[in-house]
Amino acid sequence: MTMTALLKEVSRLHHAHPPATPEQIDAFEQRMGWRLDADMRAFYLHCDGAELFGQWSPEYGRVIDPAFRFFPLAMIRRARVVMLKDDSDKAGPASWYAACEVRDSNYIIVDVSEQHDGRYPIIDGYREAFPDPYYCRRISGSFGEFLEGALRSNEQWFWLRDEE
Repeated sequence: MTMTALLKEVSRLHHAHPPATPEQIDAFEQRMGWRLDADMRAFYLHCDGAELFGQWSPEYGRVIDPAFRFFPLAMIRRARVVMLKDDSDKAGPASWYAACEVRDSNYIIVDVSEQHDGRYPIIDGYREAFPDPYYCRRISGSFGEFLEGALRSNEQWFWLRDEE
């Protein structure tokens, strides 16, 4: 499925935030020292974060219990800071960034140290074993591939199916 079709589905069936501006993306890239790949750029120009599944709560003014909470640009941080509150190399690679929270306080990580076909790989940010590469392994070749899996997931951690 194309990114355009995936993004239409995010807006139609889920809880998309208003889009980021090109200026916000530029500021993000300057602050982080890396550029969004094509999939991530398309996502953030379409919506600056989104919640998949879950229910909108007017009482709380937010989505309650989403299966996937894609962070707005302003909330993307190094995974080691988000997960361990430590920005040193002993706490994990500096190139891993938490871009999405999944239920049970686990995260989806973008590895900006490498690209394949112009896309960053996606890693399972399994909190209990972070940053052990045996548990925090590559689960998708790109943000778009991960987003498609999340949309088709029926609110499940689709990347764990092979291990069940």
